[in-house]
Amino acid sequence: MKIYSRITGTGSCLPTRRLTNADLVAQLATQGIESSDDWIVERTGIRARHFADAGVFSSDLALVASTNALQAAGVDAKDLDLIIVATSTPDMVFPSTACILQNKLGNHGAPAFDVQAVCSGFIYAITVADAMIRAGTVKKALVVGAEVFSRILDFKDRTTCVLFGDGAGAVVLQASRTPGILATDIHADGKHVNILCTPGHVCGGQVMGDPLLRMDGQAVFKLAVSVLDEAARAVLAKADMTAKEVDWLIPHQANIRIMQSTARKLKMPMDKVVVTVDQHGNTSAASVGLALDSAVRSGQVQPGQKLLLEAVGGGFTWGAVLLEL
Repeated sequence: MKIYSRITGTGSCLPTRRLTNADLVAQLATQGIESSDDWIVERTGIRARHFADAGVFSSDLALVASTNALQAAGVDAKDLDLIIVATSTPDMVFPSTACILQNKLGNHGAPAFDVQAVCSGFIYAITVADAMIRAGTVKKALVVGAEVFSRILDFKDRTTCVLFGDGAGAVVLQASRTPGILATDIHADGKHVNILCTPGHVCGGQVMGDPLLRMDGQAVFKLAVSVLDEAARAVLAKADMTAKEVDWLIPHQANIRIMQSTARKLKMPMDKVVVTVDQHGNTSAASVGLALDSAVRSGQVQPGQKLLLEAVGGGFTWGAVLLEL
């Protein structure tokens, strides 16, 4: 009998500290950097974001999101067969944030590992978990995207520091006799590594290079719109579906202009696009999971509907997942 995987629960977490554009503009002004709410909204669609307090790590946000997803799925953490955390801001160099989360959840014995594909990490992680469930290796998997991007932002660079926020999004995937994940498609092209990166590293206890996020905004925008369209069409083709059959597009919440361009290429109206970038900013690997959980819990997305998830990130990585909730 053929095995499929289905999302049976979603969860998310946002740090309590919320910064509006006005808050951030005031903070930047103390450093002599000019910006404005209008400037940020016009270019990004972002109006607010959440930053984690000192001492709060990716695993802490992941724990809350995971607990919410497990509760929604009716699954005990002890019964998980797999834990994957997608993050670019791990708690430490090693062990993985997934292992740290596993301990906090009270799970013992399930394989646990991190996926590093930056903003595409959640899509990559779902793809891996889906493949392992289909192979019969696991029956219950937890996939989490968790980030504290505020720790790697350069607050002297107004073109990047206004874009990002912290948070976590999680889903529980379970083996099923009926299809849930309909198709996945992931890619990377390392020749674009320099257009979006945090090039620093630790050597001998010292930070070497530049430990803050750097981005060529125009290059990222142009490439993102192109590859997101390709990935979306690829999963639709694999499932023998058209964009018209998709109830909701849930894209990586990076920039409203990228989201609008992607929807336009697929000929999908914006009222079929889940948008949370205005309140969350770009939360990297947490982005899609956060948007999905927000839409599920608000009643915007309903069981039985077909969803197209997609993301693009540094690496350069990109991918899409087509599913029925």
